[in-house]
Amino acid sequence: MSKANLLDRREVVSTLLADRKDALVVAGLGASTYDLAAAGDHARNLYLWGAMGGAVMMGLGLALAQPKLPVVVVTGDGEMLMGMGSLATVGLQKPTNLSILVLDNEAYGETGGQVSHTSAAADLVGVARACGILDSKAISTLAEIESFAAGMQDISSGPRFANVKIDGANLERVLSNRDGVFIMTRLRGALGHAPI
Repeated sequence: MSKANLLDRREVVSTLLADRKDALVVAGLGASTYDLAAAGDHARNLYLWGAMGGAVMMGLGLALAQPKLPVVVVTGDGEMLMGMGSLATVGLQKPTNLSILVLDNEAYGETGGQVSHTSAAADLVGVARACGILDSKAISTLAEIESFAAGMQDISSGPRFANVKIDGANLERVLSNRDGVFIMTRLRGALGHAPI
């Protein structure tokens, strides 16, 4: 894909969540968290800040615990490469309410912009499909993002996985609350649970 055809990460995330309804959204390390916060802070957002490689597993846990709610993971290619084993667990567990969206700028943005493996041989869509996530695709247009967003509301047809090639723009960091206890307590409250 030519650099001119790459999607804007913030536009991708805001389009994905434009009509999120009751979805729980887990954001991976760094830029994914900034993108989620830029799309609008929400009590059902779970920002992982520094838990690199853990976003899909956290999303899987939420999906299994809350089977009547859509759960969406928004993460980057670097984190997905680090946590590829989580795709095998998703493929085994097959949570029908889980959607995973990888924002792939082919770089490790949080550590200096080094080129990631997805710029060469690593095919995250192929890995997800080989792990048993049959609804795995590459997305290259906002219309496809809109379709993926509509699909994530169908909690009976997942899991689903999409890799989106985005531009490498270094955008302003939009910070959400960084207090992990606050974020978890707020999420539990949004789900009707008492604080722990």
